[in-house]
Amino acid sequence: MQDFPSAALAAPADLLGRDLLDEAVDRGAAALRAAQRPDGHWAFELEADATIPAEYILLRHFLGEPDPPEREARFARYLRRLQSPDHGGWPLFHGGAPDVSCSVKAYFALRLIGDGPEAPHMRRAREAIRAAGGAERCNVFTRIALALFGEVPWRAVPVMPPEIMLLPRWFPFHIAKISYWARTVLVPLLVVMARRPRAANPRGVSVRELFLVPPERVRRWPGGEHEKEPWATLFRALDRVLQTAQHVFPAGPRRRAEALAEAFVTERLNGEDGLGGIFPAMVNALLMYRCLGVPEDDPRMRTARAAIEKLVTGRGVDEAYLQPCLSPVWDTALACHALIETGDPRDEAAARAGLRWLLPRQVLDVVGDWAWRRPGVRPGGWAFQYANPHYPDVDDTAAVVLALDRARSSGLLEGAAVDAAIARAAEWVRGMQSRGGGWGAFDADNEHHALNSIPFADHGALLDPPTADVTGRCLAMLAQLGDGPEDPVVARATDWLLREQEPDGSWFGRWGVNYVYGTWSVVTALNAAGLPPDAPPMRRAVAWLKARQNPDGGWGEDGASYALDRTAPRAPAPSTASQTAWALLALMAAGAAEDEAVARGAAFLLRSQRPDGTWPEEAYTGTGFPRVFYLRYHGYRQIFPVWALARLRALRRGNSRVVPHGL
Repeated sequence: MQDFPSAALAAPADLLGRDLLDEAVDRGAAALRAAQRPDGHWAFELEADATIPAEYILLRHFLGEPDPPEREARFARYLRRLQSPDHGGWPLFHGGAPDVSCSVKAYFALRLIGDGPEAPHMRRAREAIRAAGGAERCNVFTRIALALFGEVPWRAVPVMPPEIMLLPRWFPFHIAKISYWARTVLVPLLVVMARRPRAANPRGVSVRELFLVPPERVRRWPGGEHEKEPWATLFRALDRVLQTAQHVFPAGPRRRAEALAEAFVTERLNGEDGLGGIFPAMVNALLMYRCLGVPEDDPRMRTARAAIEKLVTGRGVDEAYLQPCLSPVWDTALACHALIETGDPRDEAAARAGLRWLLPRQVLDVVGDWAWRRPGVRPGGWAFQYANPHYPDVDDTAAVVLALDRARSSGLLEGAAVDAAIARAAEWVRGMQSRGGGWGAFDADNEHHALNSIPFADHGALLDPPTADVTGRCLAMLAQLGDGPEDPVVARATDWLLREQEPDGSWFGRWGVNYVYGTWSVVTALNAAGLPPDAPPMRRAVAWLKARQNPDGGWGEDGASYALDRTAPRAPAPSTASQTAWALLALMAAGAAEDEAVARGAAFLLRSQRPDGTWPEEAYTGTGFPRVFYLRYHGYRQIFPVWALARLRALRRGNSRVVPHGL
């Protein structure tokens, strides 16, 4: 943190009138440029909780292939560092409460590596797990891992037979009706759960000490956050029937179902970028091939293994962990936005290189799973990862198009290829709008909400319904491209967003933590769509943001804000660089650039910037699944403060209150 004169803290408006704003933008942009890869793209680390590296350790021991001791020691140091010094368990986000499922997997991984159960940190972890109800309170995916190691009986796992693959599209449950991430995780897992392989577990490790009740005596396993929904009772009764009936399913349909599952996975294996581009699906693909007897030297097996190893990330010689996936397209698009905002020729050149890297990664030839709901739409989106052609997403696509269009308008990029890419992407995004007017991330009309009540879906994240943040990005893109309120797609999106505003003036953030992220995503879009700053929805959003500003001038929110009861009071959280930047970008888009709240927020960013131009941020400000899985985008703390401060500088230089861009 820089050493500012004490007077600066009391007079942020005066502070921002000096050269310090220019210096902060220049140093921040230089640090962002320094992170750019030689071919023009950015790929920052993407970090989740302890679950992902713990699952990797479990996988290696399941296969009977523990890593060499020195490599396991690096994973162990990482897991020990993430253990909370306050409660002894492992949280889902930095500073969070203990999560029993995450803690069980981390504890199990450390035991497999060799940490003894009576080591002080292991005793503390065991006490935290038992205080939370014991390992019998774990979620379904953790119970599956425990069943594979023989730690719980398979009746602890809800039945999902491979015959699901044979169901017709009109049936109440079909893989086309769940989200892309659930689809890629579940399909190979159907085979694994049916075959029930047993872990090699070469060190013979058991974690029965984590159970309050011996697992074979547990009569009812937890059902998750939706177990009180009306459909849940019916689904639990159906599961009891399937627990008995699964053993007498005919062999012929089972073989056909497993063959369909294998074909689904192999078609989408995605080279070394992996099934679905996400770690859990990659692991399940490898296990499925093993269960089906695919030889180790088969290209499918080699590819599945390589995809997993590609996610291993080293922290020097001391630590190692796994990224849940890679985010280069998202990182590059956002970095380009921030650098274009500065107006510096060096930054514009870097952004140009980034956009040129993005252009050939548009998915034009693969008709992905999204076409099950939108068969008449041509492909044209971008994926989140280096490659994931079956699963482009509209959020990345809109962010890329917004950057390409801005570069085209300013003369940074030009040519028929740019025009064609933008037009094709806009066509695809328009075609992906759901009936109600919003957009989900990967599928249209993915709103079969009763499916979140099946016992397998205790995480409550089986679906991909429209969300305010993704819809905001799509509306911003269309508005920036010149589609006005008379356009029916724009009109439906605007109406949907206005209906989604919370009573307090904020919007829910599905893919970022949380209401600050959602409010930024929507306010910028409404501004681009022509809603004036004095419109009541904008005024309510500004009032909410100002009310949530911390005393230090910044904004902060953590995963606890995703409580099921949205009316519950939201506890304040420490200010972060990325969330402060989102709030500033939202306030400026809402016409409040001259508000004292903006000056105080910018002053927080100036004070917290490091001498090397970066910002600190340990908080997890990204969201995988609310209440279940959070993400720490290492690029957020660098990209968004540069973007916000550069925009503030541009508005002040131009003596303007109007943000002319969609983002």
